[in-house]
Amino acid sequence: MSILNEKPQYGTTRPQYERYALEYTSPEPDLLRQLTRSTHFVSTTPGMLSGHLQGQFLRFVSRMLAPQRILEIGTFSGYSAICLAAGLKPGGELLTIDNNAELSELAASAFRKAGLSDIVRMYTDDALNVIPGLNGPFDLVFIDADKENYTRYYESTLPLLRQGGFLIADNVLWYGKVLGKNAAGDKETRGIAEFNEHVRNDDRVEHLLLPVRDGLMMVWKK
Repeated sequence: MSILNEKPQYGTTRPQYERYALEYTSPEPDLLRQLTRSTHFVSTTPGMLSGHLQGQFLRFVSRMLAPQRILEIGTFSGYSAICLAAGLKPGGELLTIDNNAELSELAASAFRKAGLSDIVRMYTDDALNVIPGLNGPFDLVFIDADKENYTRYYESTLPLLRQGGFLIADNVLWYGKVLGKNAAGDKETRGIAEFNEHVRNDDRVEHLLLPVRDGLMMVWKK
């Protein structure tokens, strides 16, 4: 069945252009499709998944960069980590942090099925507790966690990012709420708006905000 005629899964809605983009994107691997279904069964917030279109984008970025080390803030059920690991150099590693212990076993199971158990190192704790104990450099950082702390995550990981490395932050459009007059109305929207402003004024980096899905901020460290 064509994706254009397919009903959105799990009660979500997609704009027509996104469904068209999915129609002309390589099919989602079975492992990730199954992980998506499992996440919807066990989580009350399955919309936090990166999803196929964004996941494929992360796979391509990782393959282009061929990183040796990746740091992810926000594991959730492991979907984005599996996508990011696709481009790791032989002997590379991905460190991922999340404070949700209830989903850690689902993520660990997904990593085992993907053959990544020896490549992915998981931390179940608040990222701001873990990051100070990590050693850089990292080639790629991906931030997709609690939105009110985005600027703190950015400032704590940027020193660990190598010169010429990339940082990607998800949800920087926050369902369009950052565009409204009430962008400071709740802590999540306020956190994203402050993060976007912070990056815009940071002369240590170059940046690009991509309107892909819920918005991706791409940062290159000078």
